[in-house]
Amino acid sequence: MFMIKKTFFKIVLLILFSISINQVNAQLTDLARLEYSYIPKSNSEDSFDRVRLLLNYPIKTKEDCYIIIGADYSRIALNLEDNYPFPANNLKRLHVLDFNIGYTFKISENWRLGAKLTPRLASTLRREITSQDLFINGGVYAINDKTKDQNINKPYRLVLGLTYNTTTGIPLPLPFVSYYRRVNQNWSYNLGVPKTNVKYFFNEKNIIQTFVGIDGYFANAQDSININGKLAESVSLSVILAGIGYEFCFTDNLIWYTYTGYTIRMNNRLRDQNRDEVYKLDNVNAFYLRTGIKFKL
Repeated sequence: MFMIKKTFFKIVLLILFSISINQVNAQLTDLARLEYSYIPKSNSEDSFDRVRLLLNYPIKTKEDCYIIIGADYSRIALNLEDNYPFPANNLKRLHVLDFNIGYTFKISENWRLGAKLTPRLASTLRREITSQDLFINGGVYAINDKTKDQNINKPYRLVLGLTYNTTTGIPLPLPFVSYYRRVNQNWSYNLGVPKTNVKYFFNEKNIIQTFVGIDGYFANAQDSININGKLAESVSLSVILAGIGYEFCFTDNLIWYTYTGYTIRMNNRLRDQNRDEVYKLDNVNAFYLRTGIKFKL
């Protein structure tokens, strides 16, 4: 019974992780984003930090129809200062680059459909790029957006979809659901993944929130690492975290934000070619910080 529960929990984590690294909400609404994330390792000099830059450009093809092209780059630094039974320098820098190609159009007054294809490069980039560094991700979505409708008392947005991500090892499309509602002048909530939150609006420029979210990465290790006779060929991080955040809106579209909190569950692992664990880098919960500026629709 314990093994069944453990296996079920691992499957749920994989599903959540696959949706989180697609960052669907951000790619649907953000035109530009510059972001920094930091997680120190508890009781150690080790740390993880990430700098992320996202750019999207919508091209109108006809009324209410758009092609969206863009890129999302993350430079991830694994600062491994502890003693490890392998050359940690091989994992010092990870690079994840997504090329986003999307199309969205209205099918009725209330509903819009969208689809995106995301070729991905995720690698340590210590050698020439090979097929092991390349992945194909994507998704299809139905969106009912009433956030700007002046005729309803409680504006909302519902996004339903299916996503596919080759880095999870699950050869099936996975469901995506996100529901946002502005309850009144001061409160709103969002239910879904990669983040669920409750926001309080002091005014339209100053907003605080509590949140539970997920984050992570997956990348190919170009230099395979031999650990006790087993070869580690990729590295991954998946975290579930909770905390508080603050947003300052310079305009309706330009926003500075910062989130801080604590990881509830963290798995940082080296994996073999079958995605099985070879070595656990860390699973001790720690402080979390993410801050940045974005320009959104």
